Amino acid sequence: MVIVLLRWFAGALALLSVTGCAGGNSFRDDSHYATLGPRTGYYIVRPGSSLSHQLGIEAAPTIDTADPLRHGRGADALAFRFDRAGVLSAPPAYIVQATPNDFYTRRISSLIRGRSTARDVQAFFGRPQSTETRSDGFIAYYAIEVYNSSEDHSGGGRR
Repeated sequence: MVIVLLRWFAGALALLSVTGCAGGNSFRDDSHYATLGPRTGYYIVRPGSSLSHQLGIEAAPTIDTADPLRHGRGADALAFRFDRAGVLSAPPAYIVQATPNDFYTRRISSLIRGRSTARDVQAFFGRPQSTETRSDGFIAYYAIEVYNSSEDHSGGGRR
């Protein structure tokens, strides 16, 4: 009886460790900083990554395209951190699930940390969908609607 329980326990432990590894490997975290100049550049961040936690942008309005009820539709986000005067105080962050859109990377790469203002950002992207007040300023979030056909299992494709 003890041998049977030990075998069962060993099998369950092996299954749990394999399952844990599979889940960890399926999340591709290639978050990084793209340097363009001394005060220009931006972060490419995967939702839920350690970099998103480090930057404090967990409140970004992303929607997972893998949600089966959304049929491949979701939202990436842009995050801009401003000081109390409304000046960009940190590099922008593009929170992206798949491939970054060139349209957005070009626009955020033109912003200069310490010089660009909230009005400059609004000129590119309009009013933010949400803002988060911080002790040193605020973060403005912009949602970007995205569609991932490989996550659309409805059979209908894009309508």
